[in-house]
Amino acid sequence: MKSLFLATDNQTIIDRINRLSANSSPLWGKMTVSQMLAHCQQPLKIAFGEVKTTRRTLVGFLFGGWAKKQFMSGKPIQKNLPTDAKFVIADDRNFEQEKKRLQDYLNRFAKEGKQSIIDQPHPFFGKMTPEEWDILTQAHLEHHLKQFGV
Repeated sequence: MKSLFLATDNQTIIDRINRLSANSSPLWGKMTVSQMLAHCQQPLKIAFGEVKTTRRTLVGFLFGGWAKKQFMSGKPIQKNLPTDAKFVIADDRNFEQEKKRLQDYLNRFAKEGKQSIIDQPHPFFGKMTPEEWDILTQAHLEHHLKQFGV
């Protein structure tokens, strides 16, 4: 099983990110490539404790556990699912800066390992183990890298 905690698997994702360009266009959805790169950082900021979560939304409380099980199943994330407002990036972003920041977070994931993931709930999915953060982060990145054709 692939893991972002493993340097080789992590590097595979970084290599795909490196195939993006500032002109990459989405195959679906509304985000620009720079917004997508910034968007993919948001859950990692929570996992590392850089952003404190608030209480789960009612929708997250009602459906978060079920959704987490679906995403943990290994099936691809469906296109055009709604995004938690905390993870929406609506402003323009600098492609190179956002690409580097995401790569830095991924490198940190592999370098610091499971002990770097704090015990803080995801705002939609709730309590998550480091292994669940790993699986869901991979699924999220896979979804958005495919969205941009890499």
